[in-house]
Amino acid sequence: MPEQALYDVFVIGGGINGCGIARDAVGRGYKVALAEAKDFASGTSSAATKLIHGGLRYLEYYEFRLVREALMEREVLWAMAPHIIWPMRFVLPFHKGGIRPAWLIRLGLFLYDHLGGRKLLPATRTLDMRRDPAGKPLKPLFTKAFEYSDGWVDDARMVVLNARDAEQRGATILPRSKVIGARREKDFWEVEVLDTASGVRSSHRARMLVNAAGPWVDTVLSQAFGKNQVHNVRLVQGSHIVVRKKFDDPRAYFFQNPDNRIIFAIPYENDFTLIGTTDQDYKGDARDVKITPQEIDYLCNAASEYFAEPVRPEDIVWSYSGVRPLFDDGASAAQEATRDYVLKLEGEGTGAVLLNIFGGKLTTYRRLAEHALEKIEQVLGAKGRPWTAKSNLPGGDFGVHGYENEVEALKKAHPYLETVHARRLVRLYGSEWRPMLEGRTSAADLGQHFGSDVYAFEIDWLMTREWARTAEDVLWRRTKRGLYLGSAEAAALDEYMAHHAP
Repeated sequence: MPEQALYDVFVIGGGINGCGIARDAVGRGYKVALAEAKDFASGTSSAATKLIHGGLRYLEYYEFRLVREALMEREVLWAMAPHIIWPMRFVLPFHKGGIRPAWLIRLGLFLYDHLGGRKLLPATRTLDMRRDPAGKPLKPLFTKAFEYSDGWVDDARMVVLNARDAEQRGATILPRSKVIGARREKDFWEVEVLDTASGVRSSHRARMLVNAAGPWVDTVLSQAFGKNQVHNVRLVQGSHIVVRKKFDDPRAYFFQNPDNRIIFAIPYENDFTLIGTTDQDYKGDARDVKITPQEIDYLCNAASEYFAEPVRPEDIVWSYSGVRPLFDDGASAAQEATRDYVLKLEGEGTGAVLLNIFGGKLTTYRRLAEHALEKIEQVLGAKGRPWTAKSNLPGGDFGVHGYENEVEALKKAHPYLETVHARRLVRLYGSEWRPMLEGRTSAADLGQHFGSDVYAFEIDWLMTREWARTAEDVLWRRTKRGLYLGSAEAAALDEYMAHHAP
């Protein structure tokens, strides 16, 4: 067994919370390791509605602290990563006799505009849907709407970029590494890790453990720590469907349903519309979650209440499901369970303490990490000060309005690239298109072509810089090109990656 390493903080879980905590901690001067059992964002963190948002509907459940924190984070995160995060306007149609009266919606949106210190995002406005283009794809019943601001994020990329930045700052990052045991040895944890690809076991020592395993947070406590009768999180399934583009408008829709729930219909990957999400309790293994026929019917029926052209199950080109690990607050309905996060320390003194992370959402991951660091400082003593609010994720070192300038610079440097390809590369990699394309002067230099605009140069980058090992890692988490490549093309990509893995 390899020689043990000694860390200040050992993080279990490579979702957004685990990677965010690891990045913040190593940036303050702690010695950090992170182990993820599979690929980064392979669970909940890539199965979201992909929004950076305050959570308008959470106001109904009086989650004012969470909503305010999330609203404040929108512009902070946009500035951190303007390639993978950008503003989006949302259209909320309503009609007389609807679920919520107009005055209540206005009140909620007034709070939404003023609760979080909005500076760059435009304010709410009222639309006449008989004249506004947003009314075109909807039924004529909806003559009015409110339009408000939130943000969009490429969720899986935000996770892997946090992991990359943590590694660049000195953290040890261990993908496909399952923590199979953890025991206290005086003032340290003895952590046993299984490399699931090679079968090799390694042992590490850490002064503190952070359990950020998301839906598996209780499973880790049971299996790795030997705890019995553990129940801290309520698992809630959320599913989404993707259909061919339902509308040309760049704005998204916020639809209210008769059951008091809401769904979004969002422009997705240029040629598609993303519709979701559902909310239902989930009892199985989170790895096995998949959309149910009932969820398909629910989403199709809910969207068809608004769109003039119905959404049918046969229109679906892809679907995905995830499990939200909500802190179990005893709420009676899944949609009423708190979306706030809870951090709990186990143990005393300055060594062998465990920090459990329950709940959380994409928008508040950075603030959750800062709160986690406050807990870590209680145990290990303070090192550096909070720093992430003014930082950039890899590739995000240009202004919030600098995307088009980056695309122009890329097109000027590499005129052989199609414009749609250039725009996609800047969206995914930001300013890192420069080292990615360095030395390439023609399309012939892009390497093997796998279909759509997927070439070997990008795959090589994802394998050497972002830990990708399979076609699924590339097509469904890091690029979403799975919407454009067929099964034979995906198989060819898998074969290439198997032969060219670093």
